[in-house]
Order: sequence, then structure tokens, then C-alpha cells
Amino acid sequence: MRLSQGLSVSEDGKLIEHSRCGCGAAFTKVFDADGGEPDPPTGP
Repeated sequence: MRLSQGLSVSEDGKLIEHSRCGCGAAFTKVFDADGGEPDPPTGP
């Protein structure tokens, strides 16, 4: 289960969602502000 750790905005205007799971792994998901599809999540 991923728990949200917050949101931020990059310098180029992309929305970045930070989350982590109970095992301690951290993930980020980047959304294009132009309404496109999100980039694939990163993490282990």
C-alpha cells in the first residue's frame, strides 16, 4: 500500500507526487501540467 507523502511542483511546471510503501520504498510520479498522461512511477 502506498501512502502519500505530499505534492510538489518542479521548476518546469510538472506536478510531482511523492509516496512510500510500508516496506520503506519511496516512489515519485510526475504529471505533465498540459494534461498529458503521467510518467511511469519511479522506485525499486
